[in-house]
Amino acid sequence: MAEMKGKKAVMIIASSQFRDEELFETRKVLEAAGVKVTLASSSLKEATGMWGGKAKADVLLKDVKASDYDAVIFVGGMGANEYFADVTAHALAREAVNTGKVVAAICIAPSTLANAGVLKGKKATCYPSEKGNLVKKGADHTGKNVEKDGKLITADGPTSAKAFGHALVEAMK
Repeated sequence: MAEMKGKKAVMIIASSQFRDEELFETRKVLEAAGVKVTLASSSLKEATGMWGGKAKADVLLKDVKASDYDAVIFVGGMGANEYFADVTAHALAREAVNTGKVVAAICIAPSTLANAGVLKGKKATCYPSEKGNLVKKGADHTGKNVEKDGKLITADGPTSAKAFGHALVEAMK
């Protein structure tokens, strides 16, 4: 726990329909390890998850700088497709990769990373509906529950949220 003191992560959620487990379970693992978690979104209004959970972003996505965090994490859920073609999200993902940060996405959110060009030639996994997009964008889709390729971490969905959180903690050490 002490080794994670001072570590910071930003979790990017959709303005609505984020996947509850992917936010709450992953955040719980990070915070239990001593990581300070900031929530970012395209809106500062309270967001509702697919299962009714509520979350309010601390900061707008457009104001997030990768240099302020040790990890940049994109949360899935049906609403996560709002970032698939979002130039701000893509720029953040590229900045985080280029500056050696941990960059992660779960469920359908790896498509945001693929569309940003950061999964090309990298091992990755995602929710089955997005496999075709990842492959088309040059990722080596492994189909694992959680995949780690250097500081890139991807996961396949809500049932892997805890394992995703543990992989993030390990990568941030």
